[in-house]
Amino acid sequence: SDLYPLPGDDGSLFHGLVGASSAMQLVRKEIRDIAPSQATVLIEGETGTGKELVARAIHASSRRRTGPLVALNCAGLAESILASQLFGHRRGAFTGAVADQQGLIEAADGGTLFLDEIGDIPLGVQATLLRTLQEREVVRLGESRPRRIDVRIVAATHRDLAKRTAEGLFREDFLYRVRVARIRLPALRQRLDDVPALVGTFLRAFGAQGSAPLEMSSEAMEFLLEHPWPGNVRELRSALEHAVVRCRGGVVRPADLPPEILQPSPWAAERVVPTAIDARQQLIDGLVQTGGNRSATARLLGISRPTLYARLRSAGLIDA
Repeated sequence: SDLYPLPGDDGSLFHGLVGASSAMQLVRKEIRDIAPSQATVLIEGETGTGKELVARAIHASSRRRTGPLVALNCAGLAESILASQLFGHRRGAFTGAVADQQGLIEAADGGTLFLDEIGDIPLGVQATLLRTLQEREVVRLGESRPRRIDVRIVAATHRDLAKRTAEGLFREDFLYRVRVARIRLPALRQRLDDVPALVGTFLRAFGAQGSAPLEMSSEAMEFLLEHPWPGNVRELRSALEHAVVRCRGGVVRPADLPPEILQPSPWAAERVVPTAIDARQQLIDGLVQTGGNRSATARLLGISRPTLYARLRSAGLIDA
């Protein structure tokens, strides 16, 4: 069939985490093991892998699930602004502090505080936050009275915190305090088996938002399965949104995908046998046997269409 059979929604999603690959099964197990404890958690992984989803899953699976989940992205914030956001301030503590302000740590009392991109926190704020975690109390800027808190910290980063510690950009004592329990999220290229399930989930979500229900052609899915996804799940969702906007007729085809998805990936290029004469002749023989039908040639050679195109270009049989 020209259509790729997308997995259905079988109700087995775990707090929004999609995929049945062994890598995702391990992530789910780690969440279930870690959630009941009160330990600080560090979620590591590339940008776009779903670290906030994991943080939400930990909170929802914990005894704190009836309490608040408060999130803050620490990247790009000046030290003074970040300190005010976290700890709160007293009126007049600094220019612009026109009223008393509760910080996010207090706002998360009884629940979970999710600190995204914790590797970007300035050293001065790290020191104050370390004391807050150790003493279980927070002092607002401009005050001296500590306030008791009951907050679990879940942090996330795409950076190598051990390397930043060696470079003097991250406190070693703070690293050990936030890296009590750890979850490492796999990149999408390390779990390509989950791509069809993710595609089905996203297309159903777009349909629920008013977009026409869409299906995937087998050719379009081959391109998605060949792409290395440097932007991970976030890039995949963006690519599908692009396809939904362009699609006419209810079936996503290669022409509907973003142009970067249609380019031969480094993986496809690595599979080309550069030595050659035999490999080039194999391509020619395949094309002759199929009358020039590239889809049939790919099936005959046991490779995907993107890989076939990469090999044809490398062999000089089509324009680069």
